[in-house]
Amino acid sequence: MNIGDLLFQLIFFILLMGIVAAVFYVVTSLIKRKPDAAESVEQKLDRIIELLEKNNKE
Repeated sequence: MNIGDLLFQLIFFILLMGIVAAVFYVVTSLIKRKPDAAESVEQKLDRIIELLEKNNKE
């Protein structure tokens, strides 16, 4: 095996690991964002309900 083959295999391995790391990062970031969005919607709905109840009491 010459140096060119070794260099090609090393570059290909680094590229492959980079793709795996990028996919892992994207999936984990999407999973982490969903609960935050749901929590934000719940807080907004709670605020709307409070305002409607306040208007009904008046």
